Amino acid sequence: MKFESQTVHAGDRKKPGNYIPVTTPICTASSFVYDSMEQLDRVFAREEAGPAYARYDNPTSSALEELVNELEGGHGAFSCSSGMMALHIAVTAALVDRPKRIVAGNVLYGATTMMLSTLFSALGVETEYVDMCDVAAVEAAVKAAKTGAVVMETITNPLLRVAPLDRIAEIARAAGAPLIVDNTFTTPMLVRPLELGASMVIHSATKFLAGHGDVLGGVIVSDEANFEVLTTLRRTIGPNLGPFEAYLTMRGIKTLALRMDKQCANAVKLAAWLAAHPRVARVHFPGDPAHPDAATTARLLPKGYYGSMIALELKDAGRDQVFAFMDKLRMIVRATSLGDVHTMILHPAMSSHRDLSPKHRARLGIGDNLLRISTGIEAIEDIIADLEQALGS
Repeated sequence: MKFESQTVHAGDRKKPGNYIPVTTPICTASSFVYDSMEQLDRVFAREEAGPAYARYDNPTSSALEELVNELEGGHGAFSCSSGMMALHIAVTAALVDRPKRIVAGNVLYGATTMMLSTLFSALGVETEYVDMCDVAAVEAAVKAAKTGAVVMETITNPLLRVAPLDRIAEIARAAGAPLIVDNTFTTPMLVRPLELGASMVIHSATKFLAGHGDVLGGVIVSDEANFEVLTTLRRTIGPNLGPFEAYLTMRGIKTLALRMDKQCANAVKLAAWLAAHPRVARVHFPGDPAHPDAATTARLLPKGYYGSMIALELKDAGRDQVFAFMDKLRMIVRATSLGDVHTMILHPAMSSHRDLSPKHRARLGIGDNLLRISTGIEAIEDIIADLEQALGS
C-alpha cells in the first residue's frame, strides 16, 4: 500500500473474538488471562503473540506501534510516554554494550541537549557536539571519539538545517555506532531514516503524528539489530504510552498525509511572504533555493515538500519587541509545541531552548529576535493576514 493508505489501515481490524472492530478500541486492562497456564507461559516467554501484562504491551498501543513501524519501514516499534522518553530509551539501548561516548548534532532541541549534557553526562557518558552538515567534521569526530552512538535530527530545531543523513549513516555504520534520528519535523511522509541507514528513529507523537494538540507521547522505531535490547529495556523500565493516548495518536495518523500536504503547501507560501516583509531580517526554511543545505534537501526530501516549520528573525528586535509582536496575534496560537492543525508560534530563547545559557544560544544562532512558526492547515490568507496585522509596516 502507498503511504496514504497505510496511515488509514495499518494496525487496525484485529479479531479479538467472533467480531472485528472497524477501529482499534481502547484497552485499559493491566493484565490478561488465557485459557490455560501453558498458553500464558508461552505468551510470557514470547513464544506466542499476545499481551500478558500492560508494562510489556497493550493491544491499543501495539496497534499504534504496528502502524508507525509500517510507515517508517522498521523491524519493530515501541510507544512511550513522551518523545524525550523515547529518545532516552533509544540512547540507553545504543550504549548498553558500546563505548559510553556520543557524537551529537550541535543544534538540537533544547531538552535533547540538556539530556545529553546533564543526565547522561552524570552517568559518565561523554558527548561531543558537531555540525552535522559538515560530513568531514562528523567523520573525524566519530573516529576520534570511538563513539557508541550518533544522535541527530532530520531537520534541526529551531534553525532548520538539513544534514546529509545517508552519508552520516554510512559513517556511523562503519564505526559500529547506531545512528539515532529524531524524525519529528519531517514525519515518515517526507523522510524514512531507516531506509537511509539509521538504526533507530524517534518521534514526538505529540506533534505531527497525533496532530491535534491533545496527546503527549513518543515512538521509537528500530532496526532488527537494536530491537531486542529495546524490548528488554521497555519490559524492565516501563516507559509505556497509555492506551487512551495511543488511541488518539492512531486516530490522528489517519489524516497525517492530508494534514502534511496542506501544512507543507502553506509553509512554502508563508516563507515566501515573510522573506519579502520589511520587518523580517531573515527567514530559515529548507525550501528556500538559497538555503545552505539546498542540495541535500533536494536529494533527501520529496520535491515541493519541505516540512511545515519556518524560523524567522525580526529586524532590529529584542525580547520586548518580539513579545509585543506575538501579543498582537489574534489567530495564530502562542504555544510551546508544533505540528498541530492550527498554526503555532514559539520564541525559542524563552521556551524550547530556555535551559541553554545565553552564550550557548548565541553560539548556535538562537537570538532573542528568533521565532519559530509551525504552519497549520488554515487558509493561508488568514495566516498571512494575522501576521501582517501583528507585524505592521
